[in-house]
Amino acid sequence: MVTAYDYTSALLADRAGIPMILVGDSMAQTMLGFEDTLPVTVDDMVRHTAAVVRGTRRAFVVADMPFMSYQASTSDALRNAGRLLKEGGAQAVKLEGGAVVVETVKALVAAGVAVMGHLGLTPQSVHQLGGYGVQGRTVEAARTLLDEAQALEKAGAFAIVLELVPSELAREVTDALTIPTIGIGAGPACDGQVQVWHDLLGLSLDFTPRHAAKYAEVGATMLDALERWAEDVRQGRFPTEAQTSHVREPLDLGSKVLTPPAE
Repeated sequence: MVTAYDYTSALLADRAGIPMILVGDSMAQTMLGFEDTLPVTVDDMVRHTAAVVRGTRRAFVVADMPFMSYQASTSDALRNAGRLLKEGGAQAVKLEGGAVVVETVKALVAAGVAVMGHLGLTPQSVHQLGGYGVQGRTVEAARTLLDEAQALEKAGAFAIVLELVPSELAREVTDALTIPTIGIGAGPACDGQVQVWHDLLGLSLDFTPRHAAKYAEVGATMLDALERWAEDVRQGRFPTEAQTSHVREPLDLGSKVLTPPAE
């Protein structure tokens, strides 16, 4: 699974044969320039999800439910999940949290919504967690995460993202569940992996998380292309004849006649 936030990135991911695309609320940082995921709205998610869906033919599209779109009440969760499916075109939604969202997951599943869970580092709770650190390193935290994963499965979640948890714990959770786990910074034992589009392709010029691997330096390539194009414009080297069109026959404008260039 890879994140995508617009038509073009979804088209590429889909053509690459990646079976699942996550329209992540990480668009807050990658697309909108915020410091964390909290400012993203349901309207943002609906608009970006719809663009991603238009770019896919085969991939299963999961949309993040943004901060405070499901925490206040079950009715909020149902209404907002419904918008992501009806208006955005997503096939499933993802929401963060363990025991606190179990009843919400049950209600969504009962209403016909496919739900993906998310445990470990839950970015919407970053201030409560004290930062973007690895979770589940103590006995108590590890047991809680395992219990919550099983509770989410029982509630009807079809898969669970495990973010920034020790590999050994991710393996234990994966072995304990019948539904798939999808890891990010959780080691190789999960059933699948998810990465952020910008990290995977080297579009984040200033920072790449430890759990990400750059498979290309697209950001550097784009920067170089933009710099070279801008310099060609300044020096009069762009556009060339190859990018230029001409009138096909003389055009009499009264004060002047525009004529095609000589062959």
